This record gives sequence, C-alpha cells and structure tokens, in this order.
Amino acid sequence: MSVRPRGFPRRALLQGCAASLVIGSAPAFAAAPRRVVDLTHPIRPGGEDFQLERLRIFERDRANMNRWTLKEHSGTHLDAPLHFSGDGPSLAEIKAEDLVVPLAIIDITARAAQDPTAVVTPDDVKAWEARHGRLPDGCCVAMYSGWDKFYGTERYEPPDAQGLARAPGFHIDTAHFLLDERNVKGLGVDSQSIDAESLAGGFPVHRAWLPAGRWAAEGLTNLGQVPARGATIVIGALKVEGGSGGPARVLALV
Repeated sequence: MSVRPRGFPRRALLQGCAASLVIGSAPAFAAAPRRVVDLTHPIRPGGEDFQLERLRIFERDRANMNRWTLKEHSGTHLDAPLHFSGDGPSLAEIKAEDLVVPLAIIDITARAAQDPTAVVTPDDVKAWEARHGRLPDGCCVAMYSGWDKFYGTERYEPPDAQGLARAPGFHIDTAHFLLDERNVKGLGVDSQSIDAESLAGGFPVHRAWLPAGRWAAEGLTNLGQVPARGATIVIGALKVEGGSGGPARVLALV
C-alpha cells in the first residue's frame, strides 16, 4: 500500500519520483575547462611558405573564397611520423585519441635567454618529475623556451657562422630517454624545430622520434600561460592522406 502525505496530490508525487529517477540515472558530464589557451601562431600570406590567391571577392561575387599554396611545415604545425620515415603514419593515419593528450611543460626560459641552442635534457625531465610527479602516460612533453616571442622575425631561426638555422629544442639523449623509459606520444616546442641544431646537426631528434611512431608539434606559443602539469593539449591537425605534416590549430584546455 502506498503512503503519501495528507493533502499531497498523487500526480505531484509521481512527477517528483520520475524526476528523481531521471536525475539519478543521468550520465555525468565532463566539466568544461576553466580556460582555453590558444597555442597557435597565425599564418600570414607572403613569402614562399604560404601564398593566398583570391578566387572570389565579396564585393564582386557576394562571397569570399581563396586558394592556398603552402608548405606542410609552416607556422604552428604537426610533424607526422611519415616526415622522417619511409612508411610511418601520415597525418590522416594518426589516431584521433593520440591528438588529445595530457600536457607536461618543461621551462628552460632562463637558459634559452642566454643560449639560442639551449636544450631540454634528461635531467630537466627528472627535475620536472621530482616536482610534479611522473610524466602522465601518453602525454605530450613541451619545451617552454620563450622563443615564440621572436616569431615572424629573423631571430626566430638565428643562423650560426655557417648560416644554418639554430634555436632551442630537445637533446637527442632526452628523446631516447622518453622513448625508452617513459610513455610519451608527442613532443612540443615553441621554437621552429624539436632539434636545437635543426640544419647543422642533421635532425637527430627528428630521426629518432618520428620513426618510432610519435608526433611533434612545432611553433607553439603561449606556453607560459599554461601550468606545468594538469592541462590537456588538443592538436587540430588536417586529416591529409599522405601528409608528412601540416598547419594545426593547437589548444590547451586548463
């Protein structure tokens, strides 16, 4: 026999029970990030990296449409494993879940201010872990050097005495350490290359990291606005079959 308070309508009682069942069985939704930090430089037309041809103009055609001609590795971009391997995954073959991963940021700004070829070392990784705990499985390890402030200037890729580009990056020993001792899916840098001596040294970090099926996000910005641990990086890469890399909209969810 059902019991209800005197004077309490049966319809109201049933509606309340139904509402309780709905609320109790509703799935838990993920909380929205408190902040979204854009880690992406704009790509501006001009030069050999990116050209824009206007095919339709609003004043004439009541619509705008352009044709792009660009190098894959322009601006903020993603290196696919295919970039430095004969048969590695292309842009289109990187799994979507591998492009949304925990972000660990290692700060070398003080060294980079003194040395344009400062590198992230294995000791830097161990010091980060001593403070923040072990690197999260499947994460992206990003170098924060402050080099993004030079984007669009000659300083961004400073030449050495032989005229070869040099800027902060990862040491080859760090790449091997992260490949052998940790579960890391991607490297990130706020310079133009994960290799500090990108042309002078023959790209050793690229040649170790990418053929192992990992990716690299190069030309990031605003890493100083993101905590060292706890954020998620989202790589909005173009899904191009056969692409060795391509411009990407990269976000940090804090």
